[in-house]
Amino acid sequence: MSKLDDLINEALSVQDQEILAGTEEQGWFALGTDVFKGKLGWISWVLMITQTCLFVLGVWLAWQMFSATEVISALQWGFSATVTLLMGGMLKMSLMPQLQANRVLRELKRVELLILHSKKDD
Repeated sequence: MSKLDDLINEALSVQDQEILAGTEEQGWFALGTDVFKGKLGWISWVLMITQTCLFVLGVWLAWQMFSATEVISALQWGFSATVTLLMGGMLKMSLMPQLQANRVLRELKRVELLILHSKKDD
């Protein structure tokens, strides 16, 4: 925490500090698990299950490519594996904007609390 954060915590009441404690910055894994909660959590679950299925399918297709004996057959399996693995990666990356949105919303709540507290003092 910075010196500014320490000064803010000293100025807040106990109740405000409890509310503010819920808005602190989270680690990478905590942010990742928060995507699966809330009203839109089911969408994240569907995306992750679909991504996992595409990854498993892509690995199987790649295995078929490496075990192919003819060049044309290997190219067909390899193209299918590449497309499937890229689709899985794109689905996984589609969750990143939600992670960033959650971080911004958490910080916005923190700023709103600080503004509310400063208006109470006036």
